[in-house]
Amino acid sequence: MPNTRLNRRTLLKIGPATLVSFLSATCSRSLLTKNTTHQTAQALSPTPACGHDATTPSQTAGPFYTPDSPERQSLLEPGLPGTPVLITGQVLSSQCVPVAGALVDCWHTNNQGEYDNRGYTFRGHQFTDTDGRYRIETIVPGIYPGRTRHFHIKVQAPNQPILTTQLYFPGEPANQGDFLFNPALLMAVDDSDGRKKAAFNFVLETT
Repeated sequence: MPNTRLNRRTLLKIGPATLVSFLSATCSRSLLTKNTTHQTAQALSPTPACGHDATTPSQTAGPFYTPDSPERQSLLEPGLPGTPVLITGQVLSSQCVPVAGALVDCWHTNNQGEYDNRGYTFRGHQFTDTDGRYRIETIVPGIYPGRTRHFHIKVQAPNQPILTTQLYFPGEPANQGDFLFNPALLMAVDDSDGRKKAAFNFVLETT
């Protein structure tokens, strides 16, 4: 008896038993619709964390920044040991708009926790594509004394201030003892297919 409106005349006609069946079916359809909507909402990808209160925190550049690094996406060096990692993500404005042509500059230690302060080993910069995406191929950095494992990053939208920050790995034992560690700068890391991949979206306050 779908789509039947319950008025007094209808109630008198259908009787108590039929009424119970009707109400049970109606409630079931309502619950099914509610559950389906809830499941669909759970399956949707989360909205990027944007907004003026969600901009990427800044951190110190440290003493080992070298300007004028090579423009390249791969920082891998032939013959140097280390676990390869691919870092990807987007540069977004606080309005969740992808920022094309944004500078992304990365530098970090080698496998032994040492910085190259004479050349450009494990240093390089690039510019985001039309969708604001960047891609860095490198190795998992070694641990510099007194710090947890981390990448140094500078990000700059065209004609905007530079964001200097650092990125961290989840589950690192030294995270909690690191005086600079910020959980808001944790990358999402996945190595389920045998290749370590990390992801992080930078959100910039732009004018």
